Amino acid sequence: MDDDATSDPGRNIPAVRASDAERHETARILQEAFSEGRLTVAEFDERTTQAYRALFRADLAELTVDLSPARRQFDPRPAPESDVRPEPRHDWMPANRVSGQPGTSASVAVMSGCERSAVWTIADSHTAVAVMGGISIDLREADLQSRETTIRAFAVWGGIEIIVPDDIHLVMDGFGLMGGFAEDRSTWKEDPRPVRQAPPGAPTVRVTGLALMGGVGVRRVPRPER
Repeated sequence: MDDDATSDPGRNIPAVRASDAERHETARILQEAFSEGRLTVAEFDERTTQAYRALFRADLAELTVDLSPARRQFDPRPAPESDVRPEPRHDWMPANRVSGQPGTSASVAVMSGCERSAVWTIADSHTAVAVMGGISIDLREADLQSRETTIRAFAVWGGIEIIVPDDIHLVMDGFGLMGGFAEDRSTWKEDPRPVRQAPPGAPTVRVTGLALMGGVGVRRVPRPER
């Protein structure tokens, strides 16, 4: 019997391909680490780029292993059968938000304010620029042009608030420079219902950009009752 094989039972386990959800989760961990000062701007940018290019779970694990022992990391080895947990069941489906119709592609506030709310359609690529002003983007009743929506938010001496209902996947990879770029997870006074995980098949909204001496705040909230 080969002693090496018995001493390392995981040696011959093939590498497991990373999923988009795992890449997004790694990017979120990196964003939190950056906001805590664990990563420099250059390190955050480099690791986030590597995360979205990663092919295997082991590649993702290497990007977060030195950040904190309490952080979730992807183990490239399959879990033992006794440790495998079933995927959470979803007894609800996302609203049919994807209309395929052209939508609003920009929100600009220069020493002023801009609000997008109620029923409206957001383009698959939306740019929000707040310069000494404020922007509110509320997606609770919005339609999406496509299943993948990117919001590029730039706040310079200003603020941008983005509200995302919980039947939409949220991905964040922007950063703040002498400012804040983060997800607000505190209880929302307007609707204290618990925020649920977006179900499989839900569309995705990615928020990226820069807060320069300003703030970009994103909040996931319960979807409106229909």
